[in-house]
Amino acid sequence: MKEESYDITIIGAGPVGLFTAFYAGMRNVSVKVIDALPQVGGQLAALYPEKYIYDVGGFPDIKAQDLVDRLYQQAEKFSPSYCLEESVERVVPFENGTFQLITDKKVHYTKAIIITAGAGAFQPRKLKVKEASNYENNCLHYSVKELKKFRDKNVLVCGGGDSAVDWALALERIAKKVTLVHRRNNFRSHEHSLNLLKDSRVDVKTPYQVERIIGNNNVINQVFIQEVKGNNYHFLDIDDLIINYGFVTSIGPMKSWGINLEKNSIKVNAHMETSVPGIFAAGDVCSYEGKTKLIASGFGEAPTAVNYAKKRIDPESRLQAGHSTSIFASAGK
Repeated sequence: MKEESYDITIIGAGPVGLFTAFYAGMRNVSVKVIDALPQVGGQLAALYPEKYIYDVGGFPDIKAQDLVDRLYQQAEKFSPSYCLEESVERVVPFENGTFQLITDKKVHYTKAIIITAGAGAFQPRKLKVKEASNYENNCLHYSVKELKKFRDKNVLVCGGGDSAVDWALALERIAKKVTLVHRRNNFRSHEHSLNLLKDSRVDVKTPYQVERIIGNNNVINQVFIQEVKGNNYHFLDIDDLIINYGFVTSIGPMKSWGINLEKNSIKVNAHMETSVPGIFAAGDVCSYEGKTKLIASGFGEAPTAVNYAKKRIDPESRLQAGHSTSIFASAGK
């Protein structure tokens, strides 16, 4: 039996994918969401559910998992179909403008596609120190799922971006001591976060990098950090080491779908449409002039992608459906 055809299939169940599913429901189209992970939420749920998110309107701060839960609840109003632990390997366009999506498990059919795959498949950039692998999954961490496990510990955080600074600030509240090491003098974090860092108890050491781990029985006792292009060094007594060097990402099979790419991103026009008619993209996976990679930006791109996908599916429909308040009012909500 042929798989049911949906109006819109969303590839990626991260925060932008979930909001896209909600807004597609607002436009009264049938929606399927496909994601390779076993749960919705993308990196937020898989890597740092307890990390605070600061770039979503209306929330001064919100934990990543709480944001995912709210987005899932919002989308559930329209009961989208979820296919988790499935990776889309091929997309086959038909002459009538519809598509066949072939995953590693089954075949799907859809009238339009919206890709919200974030950075695609991701693996953490690992610490390039000889002894590092001995301590992974014990006291060397590339993601943090539970803050409480670091209570009253001496924690070393390495990295220079938002994640490293945010983790250092979050851990300051519960850890015995937090040290932040970055190989450059300047951090890539937002200015406000850096102001908080300056006023915190976090011990910041720059420009240093970890050169050696000292421990036994898979337990870290010390790390040796060396000044970059200098002679100064320190031995730091620590219990846990958190590495935030970013991720090695890949959009994988999407490279063979005939879509115009820009480095590891999908190029889109003002309609959020790719070079393949009927395939749209939103969130971190897409690229255009002036793009800002924030969750909030993806939330703004999603309705544009949905509206133009809807117009493609139903040329008689309105491109703009009005505000959500008027939509719900007309529906008797």
